[in-house]
Amino acid sequence: MKFTWGVLLTSFSAVYSLYAPEQEFLDPEAGKYGQNNLPYEIVTHPSFNNHRIRIVQPKLCDPDVKQYSGYLDISQSKHLFFWFFESRKNPQDAPFLLWLSGGPACSSFAAMLMELGPCNVVDEGHNVSYNPFSWTESANVPFLDQPVNVGYSYDDHYGSTVNTSSVGAQDVYAFFQLFFHRFPEYSIQPFHVAGESYGGVHAPHIASVMHKHNKQLASAPKLKHINLASLILVNGLTNPRIQYPSIRNYACGDGPYPVLDPSDDDCAALQTPTGICVQLTQQCYEKPSRYTCEPASVYCEATVLAPIFTVGMNPYDVRKSCDPSVNPQRSYSAVNWNLNREMSATGEGMANTASLVPELINDGVRLLVYAGDADGLVTNYIGKECWVEALENQFHGEFLAAKSLPWVDSVTGRVAGEVRSAGGDGLTAGNVTFVRVYEAGHLVPHDQPEAALDLITRWTKNIPLSNT
Repeated sequence: MKFTWGVLLTSFSAVYSLYAPEQEFLDPEAGKYGQNNLPYEIVTHPSFNNHRIRIVQPKLCDPDVKQYSGYLDISQSKHLFFWFFESRKNPQDAPFLLWLSGGPACSSFAAMLMELGPCNVVDEGHNVSYNPFSWTESANVPFLDQPVNVGYSYDDHYGSTVNTSSVGAQDVYAFFQLFFHRFPEYSIQPFHVAGESYGGVHAPHIASVMHKHNKQLASAPKLKHINLASLILVNGLTNPRIQYPSIRNYACGDGPYPVLDPSDDDCAALQTPTGICVQLTQQCYEKPSRYTCEPASVYCEATVLAPIFTVGMNPYDVRKSCDPSVNPQRSYSAVNWNLNREMSATGEGMANTASLVPELINDGVRLLVYAGDADGLVTNYIGKECWVEALENQFHGEFLAAKSLPWVDSVTGRVAGEVRSAGGDGLTAGNVTFVRVYEAGHLVPHDQPEAALDLITRWTKNIPLSNT
């Protein structure tokens, strides 16, 4: 993903001037000053000797809310960048929602500045404007660049790069233990983990690690219980064996927007590669390793996904045509492509991350899966609904029997999509819920910001998404 930043980057210097790999680490009593004499606070935790947080209080984007930003330092060589915004309304009672972008290796600050953050980039990157539909309207939201070397996160030597979500999840857990150690007032609120795109791989791993640690707290009394309430997967890749075949289904007639002519040779040509892709992915599921999963990834992307990029439409939003004219001098890549290749080479993206989800659901963690219906990628809404249908959990039968109902935006009164839900007897937003968002592509909060805010507000407050 590329977008213009222009001089906007200079306005962030007050935050990322903490990036000082050549600087000696400071003892809390020794001054706590970074580059440009920027004062910061150091947070440590007795159970995490190899981790600490450096924190500043910026006033960018939304100066009227409390903000914290800085780095989680890991073993004095790896550094994860974060930026936290308190809710605009009743922060003491607002839910806590972690946002993770995908890629792999895409900065979460692309979403902060283009989708759901308190400000949006405007004027070709020269300014920001107040976002009235920020998710901070109803939630306390930290944005996190992870794993190391994504976005503003960095590694002093690069050789210690984390290239799997399962390992990176341990650092994320450590971060929140330190964060809640310093700010215990946020630890009591319901905690929601939201992941977009490849975040459909990251988020289940992180939620699973948090859940497992919560179960072990009796043996670790110094740690805080993370009040894990739900897992939110936004146009995410989670079960590729089911999702890859949906590319052909979506493009060849089942989707709401014409991508390929169902009677054309292009649709017929996708049939055999799709079958082989499923076979290779099944081998990855049965014997997960780089040697089974990476070949599946290479084959499926080259033969099933790549053809969608050749039809002249924007696969991220098939309502639009592709614009090839991007000036490289005015663009910023939100993705670390070297790390993207390293993570892709592990084959992790072809593993069945959905297998982590049933334990969460059965232990009371709610699941929301939603997708824009103009996304033509492997993350399209057809494949996502299919993998939720296949997910074995205590609400499986109820979800299979559930009908899709209209989701009406509670503010505008507009039908914003369709919702299908199990659990809650219609009195809540459900325990397993799928939402198709109308007229939105891969980046739902960007395309339908008002509807996305309505969805996330009702979900985190556990208010029914359908009035029927």
